[in-house]
Amino acid sequence: MSKMMKRSSVVLFILIISFFITSCGGDYIPKPKGYIRFDLPEHEYKTLKDSCPYSFEIGQYSLIEQVNPDEPCWKNIFIKPCRGRIHLSYKPVNGNLKQLLEDAHSMVYGHTVKADAIEEQVFMNPARNVYGVLYDIKGDAASNIQFIATDSTNHYLRGALYFRAAPNEDSLAPLVKFARKDIEHLIETLRWE
Repeated sequence: MSKMMKRSSVVLFILIISFFITSCGGDYIPKPKGYIRFDLPEHEYKTLKDSCPYSFEIGQYSLIEQVNPDEPCWKNIFIKPCRGRIHLSYKPVNGNLKQLLEDAHSMVYGHTVKADAIEEQVFMNPARNVYGVLYDIKGDAASNIQFIATDSTNHYLRGALYFRAAPNEDSLAPLVKFARKDIEHLIETLRWE
């Protein structure tokens, strides 16, 4: 090997080493995790009325999914913009209201394993004979919002909001907020038929 090639190899080696030494300086600052941004529409509503003994308003952007042919008044409301589902189950009250309320209470408070807190908001509309409770389940619980509504004598409706996603309170917060407004509107416009 010639002297010239040896010198150029040494110079190249020194340049490469100096590049690696100088490029490793500075403080590294980790970037926080980011979450997907959703462009959610304005809330606009349409009336859901079918053969079930209840009616209410749902978002224009929502779809009704039939879940059980044996229980035609059990439905899912798919809220397309936030990809959430409100699972609705209807039961007639036949002297079993206490048991229905206890079952709903057990389902809500079954989330205490993952929930940080459970807040209750009471709804009463004597003009429509609708009485209910909306449960805000805080934390990384599977269902962030659940509710019950009844007239205390004939009708009982239960709903629970679910997302097909890992239960992460921070990332789901804007979607839960969006769906909560729809659920409140559902309860406020609920009528027994």
